Amino acid sequence: MKAVVCLSPGSLTLADLSLPPAPPPGWALLSVSHVGICGTDYHIFEGKHPFLTYPRVMGHEVSATITAVGEGVDLEIGRPVIVNPYLACGRCIACRQGKPNCCLAIEVLGVHRDGAMCEQILVPAGNLYPADGLSLRDAAAVEFLAIGAHAVRRSAAGHGKRALVIGAGPIGLGTALFAKIAGQDVVLLDIDRERLDFAEQGLGLTVIDGSSADSAETLRIRTRGENFDVVFDATGNSASIMAAFAHVAHGGTLVMVSVVKDDITFSDPEFHKREMTLTGSRNAAKADFDQVIASIRGGLIPIAKLLTHRTTLAESPRDIPHWSRHKSGLIKAVIEVQGHG
Repeated sequence: MKAVVCLSPGSLTLADLSLPPAPPPGWALLSVSHVGICGTDYHIFEGKHPFLTYPRVMGHEVSATITAVGEGVDLEIGRPVIVNPYLACGRCIACRQGKPNCCLAIEVLGVHRDGAMCEQILVPAGNLYPADGLSLRDAAAVEFLAIGAHAVRRSAAGHGKRALVIGAGPIGLGTALFAKIAGQDVVLLDIDRERLDFAEQGLGLTVIDGSSADSAETLRIRTRGENFDVVFDATGNSASIMAAFAHVAHGGTLVMVSVVKDDITFSDPEFHKREMTLTGSRNAAKADFDQVIASIRGGLIPIAKLLTHRTTLAESPRDIPHWSRHKSGLIKAVIEVQGHG
């Protein structure tokens, strides 16, 4: 089968790999339809991912159809599905507490093991969710949106709460959209004017240009000097994360959606006097996938506006390096593996 392989940082190739074996008990063999290209994939290509060995088949935002099933799997052949790419052990303390998204032995497709930038892939049946009512193209966007939905759920901030989302990349945009769906009063902060214009004009979000000299004063006025009930940082930038503490209201919450390799420091007196809550948000859970699927079906997510670029498996070794350097107009690119709509 054809697969896009990242041989080493900066080196992508279209290779011929062996077809997967027949699915073992509890697993299903999938014919991959579409794969979203994630920031993680760009980091892998650029050699910036800390937990990865090469060569690697990338791809964890996946829609597919079922080709074959192993013993004990009650799924019909040909069914369109969405893949939850977080393969959990089912036994550790996180799994026992219903949090397989932060399993101690988690294996993420396309990161810890080969992913779906290929024609066929084996996946545990429990990680497959019906894509009924969604096109296979839209179904490939569910995973990245679930990251934002999970962050909003982790915030536990209810209707009417003031929310600041820092970072207008795909994850930040998804977070802002689901915060808005939750009834929060959402402001999106970024320094990229093009991304802010897209968020404001294309998605109807309230935005503030963080590169402006008076952005801090604008945020202060927006909240009458009280700051935000919940702040989501989705920048992947340590300086931004540390600066985000100052935007949290007394009694408020900071949700760290992005992850960085650096240590994060903050003022302990400021943290305590505000009685802040600092919350990590990792990956997503089935409940988040379910919410995203329902939201797309219900017309709450302008999915066509988010999926800005397309490519094919054969063209990906050319397009991924280009998009890693030239992101103007790019929100989310999708690989059409089987050419379905």
